[in-house]
Amino acid sequence: MKQNNDKIMERLLQSPCWVIDFLPMQVPQVGRGQFFAVEQYYLAGERRERLVRQFADVVLGVNCYHDLTVNHGGGDDWTVNPEPATLVSWLDEALHRGYLCALVDDGEALITANGGDTHLTLYHASGGLIEQVRQLATAAGLYLWQPAR
Repeated sequence: MKQNNDKIMERLLQSPCWVIDFLPMQVPQVGRGQFFAVEQYYLAGERRERLVRQFADVVLGVNCYHDLTVNHGGGDDWTVNPEPATLVSWLDEALHRGYLCALVDDGEALITANGGDTHLTLYHASGGLIEQVRQLATAAGLYLWQPAR
């Protein structure tokens, strides 16, 4: 199953994506602000814990409607519908120093979290899933936007 899931994940990573973020739109590459300093601020202490909770609200909400097959930290193990506390713990680890990949409904879509990032990424989502994630993100105080190509 691992090899098949890895291939599905590789294919989905090549598809269009959406970003679940604390910012309402993409920061320009040549922006005049201090995005990286702000990002590091959000990845520290209580602010990181809050961000993890917000992301967990979205991912757990998705899991209420869809099966999630989750891999965390690059191991060979994929877990179908992990316990909520376990999933939140893995998400916390991912934002700190690792990554998490969650296949939605056996590979119809993919949600990723990467260490050092202040966003989640949603790949190959149907219109219905995008709307669902948009509502969950809004309820969690986050934004959903599509990056410029």
